[in-house]
Amino acid sequence: MPQLPMTNVQLYLAIGLPIAANAVLIGLLIAYINARFEGVNQRLDGINQRFNDMRDLWRAELHRVEEVLDARLKHIEESH
Repeated sequence: MPQLPMTNVQLYLAIGLPIAANAVLIGLLIAYINARFEGVNQRLDGINQRFNDMRDLWRAELHRVEEVLDARLKHIEESH
């Protein structure tokens, strides 16, 4: 039985279909990974906000303690 030569269409399909399938799968994988990273970034933003809130709270408390100490020191200085 004689071998028939491969036509251009057959060659394009034999090479192009696997490349196209891989490109689609890689595109889906990249989209999935980006979605996962976006979720992680949102969680990290929440953590950063909590740290900022705690820093503001500590500053306010430190300022309050500083005022109390200043008042006590002033009272001690005035009594002597």
